[in-house]
Amino acid sequence: MTDFEFIFVLYALILGLSLVALLSGLGRTLEYEFASDADGREGSFRVGWLTPLMAIFVMLDLMSFWSFAWVVRDLLTVNPATLLGVMTFASAYYVAARLVFPEAPENFRDLDTHYYRTSRTIFGILIALVFVQWAYLLTIEQIRGGLLTPTSVGLTLLFVGMMLAAMVIRNRHVQSALLVALSVRYLVLYIFN
Repeated sequence: MTDFEFIFVLYALILGLSLVALLSGLGRTLEYEFASDADGREGSFRVGWLTPLMAIFVMLDLMSFWSFAWVVRDLLTVNPATLLGVMTFASAYYVAARLVFPEAPENFRDLDTHYYRTSRTIFGILIALVFVQWAYLLTIEQIRGGLLTPTSVGLTLLFVGMMLAAMVIRNRHVQSALLVALSVRYLVLYIFN
């Protein structure tokens, strides 16, 4: 077993649980919406657009961090600092993914309320992870040169700027546009990379 395989088991486990938390939150929310429709309480619960758009963005962001592990696969060595870093990084991601959908959707009439309660925390965690990722990558000589290009720095600043804007601007239409733009950014990167 290589060092990467040993470390990736932990990373993949926690990121996999992040994906499960996100999908089970979606399932729980849809079950509640379907049950409220079946009970004749139609219109008493509104999913809205913001929480599902956040879920799509977080899922795409999660995939980017999963593929990030592949980029550094030959540079990882098993030691306590690496294991602690991987566990902390992936655990922060789990918390962000877990917050996207409420544990008890029946406590909300409108999921946009939940979104506005949690989105700053989620974006804050994701921004912190971008900085941690960059700090780590800048310590690796083989990667540093490719990372410090105007394109790479500019795209990262734009990405972080859009998340910061989503933290500050509380307009529903602006939030939707930012979430779509953040998700489209990932789709373009995945398609053309």
